[in-house]
Amino acid sequence: MSESIGEMILPGTYIDVRAEGLIGVGGIATGNIGIVGTANRGPVNEVRILGSYTEALDTFGDADEWKTTGNPLSLTRSLAQVFKGGGSTIYAVRVANGTPVARVITVQDATDASLFTLTATSGGTWAEAITATLTAGATAKLELVFKGNKEVFEGADAKALHAAIAAGSQLFVVGTLAAANEIKAPAKLDNTTAGSNNGANATVTQLAAGLAQLATQTVNIVVAAGFGTKQAAGTVLAHLEATENDGMERMAVLGVTKDAVADVIKDDVAAVSNKRVILVGPGIKATDPVSNLQVDLPGSYAAALVAGRLSTLAPHISLTNKDVAADGLSTEYTRAEQKNLLQNRVMVLHKHFGIRALKGITTDTGAFKQISVRRIVDYAKAGVRKGSNPYIGKLNNVRVRAALKATLDGFLAGMVLDEMLTEYTLDVTATRAEEINGIALVTMTLKPTFSIDYIKVIMNLQ
Repeated sequence: MSESIGEMILPGTYIDVRAEGLIGVGGIATGNIGIVGTANRGPVNEVRILGSYTEALDTFGDADEWKTTGNPLSLTRSLAQVFKGGGSTIYAVRVANGTPVARVITVQDATDASLFTLTATSGGTWAEAITATLTAGATAKLELVFKGNKEVFEGADAKALHAAIAAGSQLFVVGTLAAANEIKAPAKLDNTTAGSNNGANATVTQLAAGLAQLATQTVNIVVAAGFGTKQAAGTVLAHLEATENDGMERMAVLGVTKDAVADVIKDDVAAVSNKRVILVGPGIKATDPVSNLQVDLPGSYAAALVAGRLSTLAPHISLTNKDVAADGLSTEYTRAEQKNLLQNRVMVLHKHFGIRALKGITTDTGAFKQISVRRIVDYAKAGVRKGSNPYIGKLNNVRVRAALKATLDGFLAGMVLDEMLTEYTLDVTATRAEEINGIALVTMTLKPTFSIDYIKVIMNLQ
């Protein structure tokens, strides 16, 4: 049925359906995490959406052995903490300093002449763990074994084997097969090029490139895997500013570069003071997947764990006193050190009935430094934008503006019922001049709910 009256020529009943009153606000994402880091596998500077740690390993490869020197790979190791914290929808980007080199194997005939090549699906050292075996005979058989999984391909000649690999391999991409080589018999393999250059020594230049890939994604929380706040703050702040201007608001969780309080204040606190940045310290203890030993990971990995935990909470639920699934802390601060860090806007992790967030605050110095308040405001902005956009292009009259107000009123009333807001005021107006210019003015006053950070007890003893 048409929603607008057609040309009234034939006798009959013509109905005009005005659907403005049916417009509502749909679901709003609040816990999507965007993360950028280095890995030994996967496409570079492309977003991959992950729903589990198993997917992370399949996409970006295993973590390498943890070392306090050099540049250990950061993406998979951080994703382990994100999922451990409770993250469920992750937008991950692999970055690399330089161009990762893919492993290349050449299939040859009995005279060592090249028939076609096999190139690993992505650059990096991951493909060096693939065992490739070619058995010659009336029917050549290629076996590829990787992490306990086997791919087997057979062909009576180069053309048949080439086609089988092209159709079924998840590990290699086959190169061009010359027509002159189609009937030749595959006989051996030559490991022409080894996979190398994981680009582990990524800098803020690569970080910026990775964050740019996340700019248009529906991300609520950003993590710079393996980057300390001192190094990453400027790049992350530029990203947060740009995305806020584009209506894609998000928060960043960064970690301290070093645990020592003096270093935190000198390096990290001095580098950032922003309503959208959470600074987490100290580092955490975790089991290294290669050595199987417990190691101390720096603050950036604590930030990944906290980001995962934050993603599980509704916007109005405070991170204060919430447990995080850390195995331990690399440093246990004294009460005096905790007080010093809190006064410098650091979100401290401490040991108390497990590992907990001491106080859920951002690095902002203003009145709205609670993380929950910032998330409530972002949620309100997203909902108002989502509820208002369908009205763009409709008539700018009293009827339509009333429908717009009803849509937004329903959304904000829901926030009050959900205890995100204590109250609000809302008005949708337009002067004649604003009507002429296509402007409908929405004026709101919101009172977000604050969480309890302290309880003062007065005891009268008699």
